[in-house]
Amino acid sequence: MRSPSSKTPDALRRVMLESARGEQSMSAIDVEKLYIEQIKPLPAVERLRLLVVIARDLAPDANKTRSIMELEGLGAEMWQGVDAQDYVNELRKEWDHRP
Repeated sequence: MRSPSSKTPDALRRVMLESARGEQSMSAIDVEKLYIEQIKPLPAVERLRLLVVIARDLAPDANKTRSIMELEGLGAEMWQGVDAQDYVNELRKEWDHRP
């Protein structure tokens, strides 16, 4: 998690740091109170900036490279009991009898 900026209200900064360290579990009431007292009074531009910070924190790492090998075995159960050559032969028959 990115460290809160110096412009972040103290209470919000403290909650963000405690949360990042796993020190506090917030209830819905605490979140609502935090929003009403600390976030809602901020100008719309600052609230939008906060949304961006939260979205980036929650989003999966877009820079992570993926491997095609991660798909290995996916859907294998669909093909159990199916002979590959028979399947290809059936497809070719369908191609030959297309209108």
